[in-house]
Amino acid sequence: MLNRLISIAPMLDWTDRHCRFFLRLLSRQVLLYTEMVTTGAMLRGDRQRALAYDPAEHPLALQLGGSDPDELAQCARIAVDWGYDEVNLNVGCPSDRVQAGRFGACLMAEPALVAECVAAMRATVDVPVTVKTRIGIDGRDSYEELADFVGRVAAGGCQAFIIHARMAWLQGLSPKENREIPPLRYEVVQRLKRDFPKLTVVLNGGLTTLDQATEQLSAVDGVMIGRAAYENPYLLAGVDRQFFGSNALPLSRHQAVEAFLPYIEDQLRKGTPLHCMTRHILGLFQGIPGVRAWRRTLSELACGRTAGVEAVEAALKHIALNTKQPAGC
Repeated sequence: MLNRLISIAPMLDWTDRHCRFFLRLLSRQVLLYTEMVTTGAMLRGDRQRALAYDPAEHPLALQLGGSDPDELAQCARIAVDWGYDEVNLNVGCPSDRVQAGRFGACLMAEPALVAECVAAMRATVDVPVTVKTRIGIDGRDSYEELADFVGRVAAGGCQAFIIHARMAWLQGLSPKENREIPPLRYEVVQRLKRDFPKLTVVLNGGLTTLDQATEQLSAVDGVMIGRAAYENPYLLAGVDRQFFGSNALPLSRHQAVEAFLPYIEDQLRKGTPLHCMTRHILGLFQGIPGVRAWRRTLSELACGRTAGVEAVEAALKHIALNTKQPAGC
């Protein structure tokens, strides 16, 4: 059974395989999610590109975007064949493109269809099938409607819901604005847990510190951290000890970079451009003297066609020099 105490949100263009590998260096326990992969991309696109990952990333969940029960069932089966630990259905993305494809947050208006999709996937695979959603959408913003949605989808076989504690405004707001403008309403998610005690309820939205996560865990089963974990990845270094009782010392920031270098070298040999990997570690030294030079050097040197690990090593020297510490600190 997967431990959902702390998880990292699926973030389009951010939580790709390189990002996830690096985050795993900082925490062995957090549950990682892929970017959303559409059913069309899996069934008719480059499957290797869409699904490939490093075994070190486990525990790892695949997030799917779609609304056709048969296609979702096929994709769930493929996900299990590829070794994913969970299949998650996106019922929370508010973008126009996603709405046009009839998936994402607009599916909150069709609980019967979502339940059918979940039931089709559950009938096909043994791994958990979960749903990530919002607390409501335009025209369906009452708690009663949210509870009805959750109850009907749960009847389809979903036992774990990740709830972004904001409304999704499908008309008038961009995806970025939808992450910031609708107010956070943690009390709605907490009430949902009280009203559905047998379901696993994970709270998502606006969490930036581990202390905030601890506070929410008194009322829900788990928390999902999004942008804060990407913009300040070293936040995860304290997770295993604080939430999972690990006695192992976390890697220092420098050690995390050094542990990432063999992966970078391997990916470079396979033709992956350096900047595709280093863009995910720009925030590692947030708040540390020398961080501006780290970011600038890494951004400038990693863009060349022949750029290699020496670019990362050069950037790392700015931190070591500015902090007057050996590189292993």
